[in-house]
Formats: sequence, C-alpha cells, structure tokens
Amino acid sequence: MGLEFFIKGAIVGFSIAAPVGPIGVLCIRRTLAFGRLSGLFSGMGAAVADVIYGLILVSGLTLISDCLFQAQFWLHLIGGSFLIYLGYKTFKAKPQDMTKKVSHKTLLGDFVSTFFLTLTNPLTIIAYLAVFTSLGLSNLKGDFLNAFFLVLGVFVGATFWWFLLSEAVSLFRKKVNQKSMVWVNRIAGLIIGGFGALAWLYLIL
Repeated sequence: MGLEFFIKGAIVGFSIAAPVGPIGVLCIRRTLAFGRLSGLFSGMGAAVADVIYGLILVSGLTLISDCLFQAQFWLHLIGGSFLIYLGYKTFKAKPQDMTKKVSHKTLLGDFVSTFFLTLTNPLTIIAYLAVFTSLGLSNLKGDFLNAFFLVLGVFVGATFWWFLLSEAVSLFRKKVNQKSMVWVNRIAGLIIGGFGALAWLYLIL
C-alpha cells in the first residue's frame, strides 16, 4: 500500500516541478554559471518547499491552507517583489570565472532563495491542492504511514526532475563562454523579472 502512495507522490512531485517557471530558469542559469551543484541545490530548495505544502495537504490542515489562500495578496506582492529584484540582479550580474569552484555559501544561498520563492508562490499550493484532490489524496489525517510515503514520493519526484535538469544543462556548460553568459544573464533576468511583473499584475486584475 505504501508503495502505491510513494509512486503517486513521485508522479505528482515530478509533474508539478517539471513546467519551466522562474525556478526552472534560475536552475538553468545557475547551472550554466556555476555548475550542476548550484542548479541542483536551487532545485532542492523548491523540492523541500513542495514537501511542506504536501505535508499541509495530506495532514488535513485546512486552517493553514485557508490562511494561505487568504494571504494570496501578500504572497503575490512579496513573491513578485523578490522575483523582480532577483531578475534585476541576474540581468546586471557579471559573468563569473566558470573554472572557479562554487562555495558552500553560494549553494546555501541557492537553496534558500528558491525555497522562499516556492513558498511565496500561491500557484504551488493551488496546483498541489488540485492534483491531490483529483487523486483523492488531500486528506490522509491519521494514516501516517501512507502520508509519509506520499510526501516522500513528492520529494523524490521533484528532486529527480531537478537532478535531470541540472545534469542536462551542465552538458552544454562547456560550450558557454563568459561573453555568452552576459546574454544568458540578461535573458534569464528578463524572464525572472517578467514572472514577478505577472505576479504584480495579478493584484490589479
């Protein structure tokens, strides 16, 4: 029984992580700039945030879920502001020495930034709620074993996607020089900032 929930969780985690949004763009850009570990740690931050949302839903914590929905205005405002700031910083970033090893401090920053971005993205909780409800997985309160396997599956599925993405992008890293990284930074910055602008636009509409 636990294996069934693990597989369902892995499919959910992979399918929700896979669409390329701001986190995906960040992962690609950081992999090209700093290597596969930087991209993977960026993805891991999102995966851990996914686990938190998964725990909220399978535990039947409707109060927290309701609070998250009611706080959509502030989540869009804060998340959008952070994306615009991150987009600006990425756009203006100077190409790094691509032969230099990434530091532990950089990896921690990669993890924390995507963790925060995912937590402040209302679309994440909406996506999980929709998928979990459609699969009858939205309330496993009291069924701790299956809830554990489900959430573990979400983490493994999401992490597997970020691993695949960072590994695939790293294959092209040797073909990218510092001159082309200027354009990678600019394009990534515009895309990330664009997602932030869309979050702000949602507040107006």
